[in-house]
Amino acid sequence: MRRILYIGNKLEKHGAAPTSVDTLPALIEKEGFKFKSVSSVKNKPLRLLHMLWSVLMNIQKKDLVLIDTYSTFNFWYSVLCGQVCFIFNIPYIFILHGGNLKSRFDRSSNSILKIFRNANFCVVPSNFLKDELAIFSFKNLKYIPNSIDLSFYSHKYRKNLDPKLIWVRAFDEVYNPGLAIRVLERLLKSYPTAELCMVGPEKDGSRGRLEKIVKKRNLPVKLTGKLSKEDWTTLSKGYDIFLNTTSIDNTPVSVMEAMALGLPVVSTNVGGIPYLIQNGVNGLLVESNDCEDMATAVEALISDPELAHKLSSNGKKSVESFDWEKVKPLWLELLA
Repeated sequence: MRRILYIGNKLEKHGAAPTSVDTLPALIEKEGFKFKSVSSVKNKPLRLLHMLWSVLMNIQKKDLVLIDTYSTFNFWYSVLCGQVCFIFNIPYIFILHGGNLKSRFDRSSNSILKIFRNANFCVVPSNFLKDELAIFSFKNLKYIPNSIDLSFYSHKYRKNLDPKLIWVRAFDEVYNPGLAIRVLERLLKSYPTAELCMVGPEKDGSRGRLEKIVKKRNLPVKLTGKLSKEDWTTLSKGYDIFLNTTSIDNTPVSVMEAMALGLPVVSTNVGGIPYLIQNGVNGLLVESNDCEDMATAVEALISDPELAHKLSSNGKKSVESFDWEKVKPLWLELLA
């Protein structure tokens, strides 16, 4: 049985949105692998120490180490854990996340880049990120897309839409949740019955700031907080249009899920989104942080049932290649 140590921010129990370190091990263990996943320590310095200690305890075993890598401060967790693996000749694989990693690597020294170049592989979840990182001469890039279990999602075809909007993401300024509020206010001028539901955990104080705006302006906005996948997908049946307002992105699972559920998607045209959404075919793309552009796209869906039905239908077809049963063999080959 192949044993794997997975290093990542395992913080779902603290209210954070689940990441691959929370979900991937359970899926792979069904195929005969044994995982140890760390760390769920909330304090950042202590979490780093727990990660490094876990890697050091793995020296004699020489088990494979998977390391989640993000462009935020958590990038340094990856660098330090990868450095330990390199020094002690432990096989390691980076799993790269986030639409802003190129900027992080641009600011990195050659010694840091060497840690990534010496990894067995650097897994990228999108061709966007693979293209972005090509300039760094990583010869070990491996494309394995984000996945969803399509059997979990009940597709509902949308055609005659009401102005009922849903937004699903962590409340973080990088995802620009305030844009969804502004779009709703713009729509209310033409559609007094418009409403917005926002689902996701607090991350940087954005939710608290928006709650004050919603209350002050008496806006028809429902803020649910973090919901389980089952709860939010059930909730989605009562809404007709999915908004993705982010200013930086890769291949967000929430957008893939919306497409699987039959929700026509209106998204900002940033990062890896145009690799996932073809404008006018399986979704609508608008300029980043452009309230008028996004509101106009929503109005186009409401006024054109055939367009709405086309996007709803094509969205489901577009995410079929991301089904876990199709992605699983790529992981099994990598980890064998």
